[in-house]
Amino acid sequence: MAYVLDFAEIDRTRISTVGGKGANLGELARIEGVRVPDGFCVTTDAYARTVADSIDDLLDDLSRLAPQDRAGIAELSARIRHTIENLTVPADVATEILAAHARLGVEGAYAVRSSATAEDLPTASFAGQQDSYLNIAGGPALLDHIRRCWASVFTDRAVTYRLRNAMGHNQIRMAVVVQRMVFPRASGILFTADPVTSDRTTVSVDAGFGLGEALVSGLVNADSYRVRDERITEARIATKKLAIEPLPTGGTHVREIAPDHRDDPVLTDSEVLRLANLGRRIEAHFGSPQDIEWCLAGDEPAIVQSRPITTLFPIPAAADTANRVYVSVGHQQMMTDAMKPLGISLWKMTSHAPMRDAGGRLFVDVTAMLSSPTTAAALAGALGKSDPLMGDALRTVLDRDFIEQGPQRNSAAPASLTTTATIANDPELVTTAIADNAAAVAATAREIAPLTGPALLDAIEADLADLRRILFTPLNLQMITAAQDATFWLNDHLSEWLGEKNAADALTRSVPHNVTSEMGLALLDVADVLRPHPELIAYLHRVDSDDFLDELADYPGGTEARAAIENFLATYGMRCAGEIDITRPRWSEAPSTLLPTILGNIATFAPGASTHLFEAGLRDAEQSRTQLLQRLRELPDGEQKATETAHMIERLRTYSGYREYPKYSMISRYWVYKQALLREADRLVAAGVLGDPADIFFLTFDELRDLTRTHRADDTLLADRKAAFETYRALTAPRVLTSDGETLTGAYRRDDLPPGALPGMAVSAGTIEGRARVITDIAQADLAPGDILVTAYTDPSWTPLFVAITGLVTEVGGLMTHGAVIAREYGLPAVVGVEHATDLIRDGQRIRVHGTDGYVELL
Repeated sequence: MAYVLDFAEIDRTRISTVGGKGANLGELARIEGVRVPDGFCVTTDAYARTVADSIDDLLDDLSRLAPQDRAGIAELSARIRHTIENLTVPADVATEILAAHARLGVEGAYAVRSSATAEDLPTASFAGQQDSYLNIAGGPALLDHIRRCWASVFTDRAVTYRLRNAMGHNQIRMAVVVQRMVFPRASGILFTADPVTSDRTTVSVDAGFGLGEALVSGLVNADSYRVRDERITEARIATKKLAIEPLPTGGTHVREIAPDHRDDPVLTDSEVLRLANLGRRIEAHFGSPQDIEWCLAGDEPAIVQSRPITTLFPIPAAADTANRVYVSVGHQQMMTDAMKPLGISLWKMTSHAPMRDAGGRLFVDVTAMLSSPTTAAALAGALGKSDPLMGDALRTVLDRDFIEQGPQRNSAAPASLTTTATIANDPELVTTAIADNAAAVAATAREIAPLTGPALLDAIEADLADLRRILFTPLNLQMITAAQDATFWLNDHLSEWLGEKNAADALTRSVPHNVTSEMGLALLDVADVLRPHPELIAYLHRVDSDDFLDELADYPGGTEARAAIENFLATYGMRCAGEIDITRPRWSEAPSTLLPTILGNIATFAPGASTHLFEAGLRDAEQSRTQLLQRLRELPDGEQKATETAHMIERLRTYSGYREYPKYSMISRYWVYKQALLREADRLVAAGVLGDPADIFFLTFDELRDLTRTHRADDTLLADRKAAFETYRALTAPRVLTSDGETLTGAYRRDDLPPGALPGMAVSAGTIEGRARVITDIAQADLAPGDILVTAYTDPSWTPLFVAITGLVTEVGGLMTHGAVIAREYGLPAVVGVEHATDLIRDGQRIRVHGTDGYVELL
C-alpha cells in the first residue's frame, strides 16, 4: 500500500488513488513541452489510514441532513473538520510523506492542494469545493496542511454540493497534491473554449499579477484575452489594484499595486499566443476542452492544474466538419429538461425533421435551410414569431455568414413553414379529425396488447409511421395553420384599423374542442365530487404516495371520489410534465401529482366552477366580437371591414381549439406504447436480463429491440447512460447551437421598457398585478387566489393550475405554444420567453405582468 506517489508514477488511471487533480497533474507531466512544477501526491490510502474510522458515526448523521439545513450542515461539518485536523498522522504515513518532501528539498516552499476522488472529472469538476494552501515550508507545517486538506472534504459548501447531487460522503476520498511553489510575476486561468459562449474555436486567457489565487477568489479584475486561429481577437486590460504574493516566512499576503502600474498589461501578445497554443496542446492530450491554471516566472509558463470544462453544452455529432446550425426542439415543445435515451429515440422516430441529440436534448439541424436566402428568411421569421429570442439568435448567425448561402444550395422549406390555409370554416372537419384520431389510438391499443419481444418493438415502429402520417397530413396542418393565420390577420388588421393590440386574445375565450383547456375544467369537476367530504379531504392532505386511491373507500364519499379521479385519468392520465419524453411518469402512474391542484380547487372555487368559467369565457368572447364589429362599422368601408373580420373570427373559433389536439393524440399513443414496453421490461426483469424495469429508459429503441431478441444486457452501458443523464440534467439547453459549440440565446433589443423591467413576448393581453409564485414542480404547487404563476415552461400538464391563477410568466414559450393558447382561452395576462425569470423573480414578490406589451415589472 503506497501512501505517496511521485508525478511520474501517476496517470489518469489512478484517480481512485490520487484524486482528479493529482491524476491530471500526472498526465500533464507526461505531455511534451508542458512544464509542471515538481511534486508528489499523498494518496487516498493515507487518508483512509488516518481518517476513515474516526468519523464513520458522524458521516451517518451527516447523510441524514437535507441540503437546505444550513445550520445542521454547518454544525456537523465543523465537528468533522475539527476531528480530522486534530488527528495524529500514523508514523508509517508520516514517514513516507516526509521522505518524499526530503527528495524534493526540505528548504523549499510548497503548495498543498486537495485532490478529491470526485474532483476535476469529465462529468463534474467540483472546482473550488475543497481547499488549497500556498507557500508552506517545513515538515511539520506540511503535515498540518495535509490534515487541513483532508478536513476540507467537509467544508459546508462541499457537503451541501454532495447532498444536492445525491453523492454519498463515504464515496469521497481525499488525496493531497504537494507541489514545489512557483513565485510568478503573472498567473491566471486559460479556457480552451470560450466560457461565456461555449465556442470551442476560441481560447480565453485571464491574467493578473502575482499568484493566481487573486483571480480564482475574485479578489481582482483580470486582463482578458480571446484568441482564435492564432490571432488575438479581443484584449481587455483591467485596472488591477491588488496582487497576492508569497511571504518570506511562509503563507501569502495581499499587496497593493502602485497606481502608475495598475493599468499595465500583464502579458505581451506573444505570451498570450504562447499560452493559447499550450492550451490547445493540453486539450488535445485530454481529448476535451480544459480549464487550465498557469503561472509565469520566467520565459516559459508553468502549468499547475488542468481540469475538464464540465459546463459546456455538448455538440451534436455530424458526418462531416462543415459548419452547422441546430435549433432546440425543447424550446418549441415546452420541455427543456434532459431526456433519457428511449425518449430521445422515440421522438426522433416521430418527427420528419433532421433530428440530432446532444446533452440529453433534441435539436433540428437547420443548416440546409439556412443555406438558401429564401428558406433562411422563412425559418428565421417563423421561429421568431414562435420564439423571438430564437429568431434573433438565428439572425445573428445569418449576419455572420456562418453558413454559406447560394442558389445552388437551395433547400425546400418544411410544410409547417409554407402551408397556406385554404380550407373553409367547417366545424365538421374538426370533429371528424378528432374522431379519427381517437379511433386510431384505440386500434393501436388493440393491436399491440397481445405482442411481446421483437414483435412488439416492430409493431410500435410500424405504428409510429401511421402516427406520423396523421400528424403531418395536409388537412391537419391546414387546420392548425388556419387558426394561426386568423390570429395574425386579426391582430394585424385590428391594430391598424382600431389601434387594438392583440385583439385575437379575447376572441379565443372558451373555443370548442380545446382538449387541454377542457382538462383544466374537468379537474374542477373532480373537486366538486370531493368538496362535500371533509374527512376525505383531510386524508388527501396527508397523502405521500401514489397508492392513495386504494384507501379512498375507507372514507365517506371515497367511492365516488375514486370513480371521479379514475374517470379523469382515463381521459387525461397519459399526460405529465415533460410528456414528449415517454420515460417521464404519467399521471396514471403518479396520480398524487394532481392532489395539490385538486385540493387547491376545493379551497378556491365554488361548486360548478367549470361551467361558470366556460360560460363566462363565451360571454366575454361574444362581447368582444360584438364591440369590435360595431366599431369597425363606424369606419370608412366599415361594412366590408366588419364582414372580413367576422369571417376571420369565425375561422379563429372554428380551428383554434384543434391546435391542442394532435399532441394529445400523439401522447395518447405514447402512453399505449409505454404500457406495452413496461410489460416487456417486467418480463426481462423476471428473466434476469435487467435489474429494474426502468433500465429500458436508458436504451435507444433499436437497442431495446436487440435486447428483447438476445436477452444480453450491457450493464456498463446502462451505468454510463445513467451517469451521463445526471450530468445532462445540470446543463441549460441553448436555443441555438453551432457546430463550433457556440450557444446563442438571442435578445429582444427593446428600448421602450420601464427601468428594471424584464422583457418577454406578449401572448395574452391584459395587465395584472399580484404575488409571484415561482414553481418548478406542479406537484409542489401551492397557489392562492390572485397568484401569478412564474415557471420555466408550461406544457399541457400545467393547465389545471391555470384556472386558479391570474397571470402567467415563463422563461420559454411563443405565441402559439400551449401555455399561450390556454392563457388566452382562460383570459390570463401572460408574458413568455422571459430569460431567467425563475431566478430574477423571487417567490412571493409582487410583480406586474403586461400581457399586452410583453414585459414584467418587479414591484
